[in-house]
Amino acid sequence: MAYQVTFRFEEPGLEPVTVSAQTGETLLDLALKNQIELQHNCGGVCACSTCHVYIEKGMDTLPEISDKEEDFIDRAVNPRLSSRLACQCEISNGAIQVLVPDQNQFLGH
Repeated sequence: MAYQVTFRFEEPGLEPVTVSAQTGETLLDLALKNQIELQHNCGGVCACSTCHVYIEKGMDTLPEISDKEEDFIDRAVNPRLSSRLACQCEISNGAIQVLVPDQNQFLGH
């Protein structure tokens, strides 16, 4: 089944992008597949915090946050209660709206 995922951006000048997602895809998979810039220094294996995003709608449709993911979110830039790592957010049921932090904050960008 397909679900709608909307990516909004903190970076000025970027318009929201809505894409179709299949069950089992992660937010990181979707970003990469749709040319949405989202850092992922560890390659999407929950070993860094660079794919950090904010879930604005649909948090209840995502898998529960693991202790490991929570530890890495604590190291992210400007973590909030709505923070998740895109590599760990597997689509399962329902629409999701994501806010992507400004990617210019990462060194080497």
